[in-house]
Amino acid sequence: MELVNSAYARMPLWRRLNLWDWAYALLIVAAAGYAFKLYHLDMDGYEQAILAGSALGLIALGWFWKAWRWYFPLAGALALAAIPLYQHDLARGQQAFWLKYALSSQSAIMWMCTLFFLATGVYWVALLRRSDSLARMGGGLTWSAAVMGLAGLFVRWYESYLIAPDVGHIPVSNLYEVFVLFTLITALMYLYYEAKFAARQAGALVLLVISAAVIFILWYTFDRKAHEIQPLIPALQSWWMKIHVPANFVGYGAFSLAAMLGVGELMAQKGWLKDRLPSAEVLDEMMYKAISVGFLFFTIATILGAMWAADAWGGYWSWDPKETWALIVWLNYAAWLHIRLVKGWRGAPLAWWAVIGLAVTSFAFLGVNMFLSGLHSYGGL
Repeated sequence: MELVNSAYARMPLWRRLNLWDWAYALLIVAAAGYAFKLYHLDMDGYEQAILAGSALGLIALGWFWKAWRWYFPLAGALALAAIPLYQHDLARGQQAFWLKYALSSQSAIMWMCTLFFLATGVYWVALLRRSDSLARMGGGLTWSAAVMGLAGLFVRWYESYLIAPDVGHIPVSNLYEVFVLFTLITALMYLYYEAKFAARQAGALVLLVISAAVIFILWYTFDRKAHEIQPLIPALQSWWMKIHVPANFVGYGAFSLAAMLGVGELMAQKGWLKDRLPSAEVLDEMMYKAISVGFLFFTIATILGAMWAADAWGGYWSWDPKETWALIVWLNYAAWLHIRLVKGWRGAPLAWWAVIGLAVTSFAFLGVNMFLSGLHSYGGL
């Protein structure tokens, strides 16, 4: 079997693609082409390039990770099912049955929150009872939450244009929207590594940080009414936001995932929940993979942010608090990777480093918005 898998891995990419891979690619191309046909007059050259790049990226992701081939189209199908129900009237979100209870952006995101909470509980019961069937159920609930969350963001994007064409924007512009994005990215990255490393037991730990984000979403929704769509402030009315923010949150999600895997590694080394958690070696490798991916995307996001700053404010770097803490986060994980790859460190020191890194990342993500002011203060609570 190992020889067969090794030979398959050495095959050229085009020979490894099956009918479903090509059908998925055709679906993405058709969707991108239809979007271009509808909206190309309202798109500048940069936005058209983003559309083309997004299509290629989605195809590559679907070819790389087979589960994406059904996940992304399913979320898109739910969003497309919601759109006709509005009949070009945003008020129908609280009137039409399926919108009010399932498919409006707020309903879908609330379903996401509920399913993430359920997944967390099921994963913990599975861990404590050593139940593989319950662990699979936890994975199914996590997938369901991710589907509803992505569908909710798609519908929210459409809802913003129902308010007014000049209000419409991609839903990554405030803390409410990016916290939803954060939960999705963290969950999806975990689900990928769960399958790759056969480590369902780690879900009990990873879903804790996702549930913490869900608690913030619920508080922010009901206490601050943050779910209400607001027009973009001038500083965010840029195509740069469409690529900078998602890349940034791949980094945040990966670093948060790594921290929880670090907690698991420390617990496994101490013998806590013995024979229930994956081995310390497996958790260590998952943590390394997550930080590597997160560091790559955070680097891209930092470069994009500097280019956006030059376009918006006339300079690539101004030592704004958000920029300064982004640099601190980048240096932290650059040092982590250097120590592991060059010095060969493994085990508890790097696990503790990843856990402490979550505090650094959290301050850059949220603390700067709460306690410091600067050019990025529009993201405050």
